[in-house]
Amino acid sequence: MERLFSLLRHFGLPAMLLLILLEYACFPVSSEIILPFCGALASNQNISFPLLVLLSGFAGLIGTSICYTIGYFGGTPLLTRLGKRFPSLHKGIEGSFQKFRRYGKLLVLFGRFIPLCRTYLGFAAGAMRQPLRIFLPFSFIGILCWNCLLLGLGFFLKENWSIVTSWYARYKNLLIPALLLLLLFIVTKNRTKELA
Repeated sequence: MERLFSLLRHFGLPAMLLLILLEYACFPVSSEIILPFCGALASNQNISFPLLVLLSGFAGLIGTSICYTIGYFGGTPLLTRLGKRFPSLHKGIEGSFQKFRRYGKLLVLFGRFIPLCRTYLGFAAGAMRQPLRIFLPFSFIGILCWNCLLLGLGFFLKENWSIVTSWYARYKNLLIPALLLLLLFIVTKNRTKELA
């Protein structure tokens, strides 16, 4: 990991963006470690925070689009074969497809805050044939929010980013559901106002 950090220090913003792209393309790199470190490094290199978040959002979108493409061309046939080979799975697979079609926008948006789910969202969206007009903007918003949070931890707490990430890793199982519930409450409240 130290070698990776030294490469990031040496190559700066392009290396950070490449690593963020790879993380969103399902490479085994933890965003909870990489993003705060990139934020701290960008702060030390006087890179603008809004620019960093925006560029990292595009890098993440390219990475998750790679997963989407793989899921689009390979995911559905694989899931269909599994359903035929194991009939007991067929009902569950079909139910998952229906839920994704119904709640896909919200899953792609809020799923970016859930570990592991975030990693495979692109693949699932592609396999479920979610239209790109939905997948791309909702993914981009979710990616921007997630990146802003973790890059911000490193950027604004640069000297203490490793302490913050260790606390985050320890309490993320409580923190993430609490944030999701808060976001769900806000969305539900806004929808209720619109319907009234």
